[in-house]
Amino acid sequence: MNSKTAMHTADVAIVGAGILGLTTARALLARDPSRRIVVLEKEAQPAFHQTGRNSGVIHSGIYYKPDSGKAAMVASGRDDLMTFLDEHDIAYDMCGKVVVAVSDDERPRLDALEIRATENNVPTERLDRAGLREREPHIEGVAALRVPSAGIVDYGLVCTALVNELTAAGVDIRLGSEVTSTTVGARTVSVQTIHGELTVDSIINCGGLHCDRVAAAAGADTDGVRVMPFRGEYYELAPASRYLVNDLVYPLPDPDFPFLGVHLTRMIDGSIHAGPNAVPALKREGYRWRDISVRDSAEIAFAKRTWILARRYWRKEVGEIHRSLSQRAFLKALQRLCPELTKADLQPSGSGVRAQAIGRDGTLLDDFAFADSPRAVHVLNAPSPAATASFAIAATVADRHDRVLAAT
Repeated sequence: MNSKTAMHTADVAIVGAGILGLTTARALLARDPSRRIVVLEKEAQPAFHQTGRNSGVIHSGIYYKPDSGKAAMVASGRDDLMTFLDEHDIAYDMCGKVVVAVSDDERPRLDALEIRATENNVPTERLDRAGLREREPHIEGVAALRVPSAGIVDYGLVCTALVNELTAAGVDIRLGSEVTSTTVGARTVSVQTIHGELTVDSIINCGGLHCDRVAAAAGADTDGVRVMPFRGEYYELAPASRYLVNDLVYPLPDPDFPFLGVHLTRMIDGSIHAGPNAVPALKREGYRWRDISVRDSAEIAFAKRTWILARRYWRKEVGEIHRSLSQRAFLKALQRLCPELTKADLQPSGSGVRAQAIGRDGTLLDDFAFADSPRAVHVLNAPSPAATASFAIAATVADRHDRVLAAT
């Protein structure tokens, strides 16, 4: 890999070296091994943002609408991911998870989730309180669904393997090469980076937290979709407290809120992470409250869609912000699942920022979203379970790319 760029001509430039950018490069090569591909990443390492800061879960696909892209792509993408993990000897564990109803009034929601699982062909096992305690002795609930097809992996290691495979195949991965502008011509695209200009036939935008800005610079019609960053903050259990959780423990999702709530996740290294909450970030890479961008904050504060969203979810967000500012409130949410947890069991951990797309009408986009423009394809919304579905998303993007080029 070379962080310096000079004038260079390639067939395709991919913006972003997270898991979607890298799997997309792989998918393009599978269709045409002679393609000259350059991947442009503004950070000094791949997978620095969303991919490298997620919970490491291999998702089952239990939650998603049966006719959605998420449901379809997580099913096929998980199989492709597992094949890749086996081929590259990357450690993973299909440990399964439990989704817990903590009280009797949550049983109807558990019933509805079981129906959704059947619609999505996700096998589940219904557990009563004794069955839950057999699998998770320290978790409290009246009933649960066990989902065997959920697992854990380190997606950073997946990206390392992808980088090694791609560079061996001749893909040029350029780190520290932020894209500052693009100019689309009749037959080529000029891509300006902080190190120089590239001339390519086409671009694919996997820019994550900045995907909407890259799309706008390329002249794409995104129907008003913009990224709103949400920070997810985590604690982890002290090493002596890890015995409290065996695998993955989730609360029932709130049907009136688009995030899953705080949960307990065993990582592939044996640590147990608790979280995340979901609070608006004041910078697109704002991993702490003190990380503030005037541009990003103003864009959020003065957008009509923000206030529409706030009116819809303000009660929920007040709770999320309270948990962000109060360890006691965060602990209380976790104690609904694991009553034995105490303040002494929790240690501060890292955080991530989710690139959540929001429509002009203030609606949070629930599904994966893409857009085309002349000589370009843009991934506009790829939140969880995008890492699990990444190989399938990449195939979709590669197909769109070839159709766009064929139409020019």
